[in-house]
Amino acid sequence: MARTTDGDGTPVPQRLLAAATRLFADQGYDRTSVQEIVEAAGVTKGALYHYFGSKDDLLHEVYARLLRVQQERLDAIADADAPVADRVRDAAADVVVSTIDNLDDASIFFRSMHHLGPEKNKQVRAERRRYHERFRALIEEGQASGVFSKATPADLVVDYHFGSVHHLSTWYRPEGPLTPQQVADHLADLLLRALRAP
Repeated sequence: MARTTDGDGTPVPQRLLAAATRLFADQGYDRTSVQEIVEAAGVTKGALYHYFGSKDDLLHEVYARLLRVQQERLDAIADADAPVADRVRDAAADVVVSTIDNLDDASIFFRSMHHLGPEKNKQVRAERRRYHERFRALIEEGQASGVFSKATPADLVVDYHFGSVHHLSTWYRPEGPLTPQQVADHLADLLLRALRAP
């Protein structure tokens, strides 16, 4: 039976994901072998297949864990008792900060999503759609209440903001002049200005 933890108590699935993330980010998903992942994690192939059915499953989990966190945070923001403009701003900033905090996960996914099998690809698209729909519902709430302009369709507003988020991994550098929160604030303010424009 596969061990669930190593000597310092780190669960084997977490070690495998950490190793896979590091390798996928450094050398690419397609150039990383299962053998390299298990060696980096210090486990056997049997342990990997005990927790993940394939390398494809590891790639899916790299993205799914980030999206789960983002979805939980978005749901909490959307359900908060605050004005809709504040909730949209908080949600817009949060997805930027959480993406930058997990930049390897985000960049791996957008570079490698096409490697997922059809079923996993479909699953990921559904998970992403759920997130985008919740975000869009907030914008629609603001438009319906007159806080935001209806001039631009909510779908286009969502695509505009997430286009910026999806490109963070191509230009954001931790050693750069802006902190994750500063980038998030700028992008969230841009979004609000666009929503409030006549």
